[in-house]
Amino acid sequence: MICKEKTACFTGHREIKDSPNALFSLVCKTVEELIGQGYLYFGAGGARGFDALASEAVLALKQKYPQIHLILVLPFQNQYEHEKSWSRREIDQYQALKQKASRVVYTQEAYSFGCYYKRNRHLVDFSSVCVCYQYKSTGGTAYTVKYAAEKGLKIIKL
Repeated sequence: MICKEKTACFTGHREIKDSPNALFSLVCKTVEELIGQGYLYFGAGGARGFDALASEAVLALKQKYPQIHLILVLPFQNQYEHEKSWSRREIDQYQALKQKASRVVYTQEAYSFGCYYKRNRHLVDFSSVCVCYQYKSTGGTAYTVKYAAEKGLKIIKL
């Protein structure tokens, strides 16, 4: 049973404008701080960009902290088939993350209008902290951060 008080979620843009290595290090530092506060579960939405980077950070830290878990919350099966901008490397990474995650949750079977928002709300509803990489005030990341704030989650901005 996953405990909301020990769960943090990630949200962020698909395009990373900062140094990916620096952002990866910052995510690792943030996750280690959360582990120190008793967090065990880390939810990510499976998108390319920040979601994938954050997932990789959790998996890297799992080597040092075997008690932690990556929970992938995906909007539907094989989301890369609906989004045409995925590269072969990103698809391979997505498949590998699904294999390495402690748990994979699909919020629905197939694409429909609003399914990404449903996925984002699920991530927030089962978390007490939201770690975000946000540089735009519109789109799914902005929606998720606003929703998390409305739900009383602690927001950690990277």
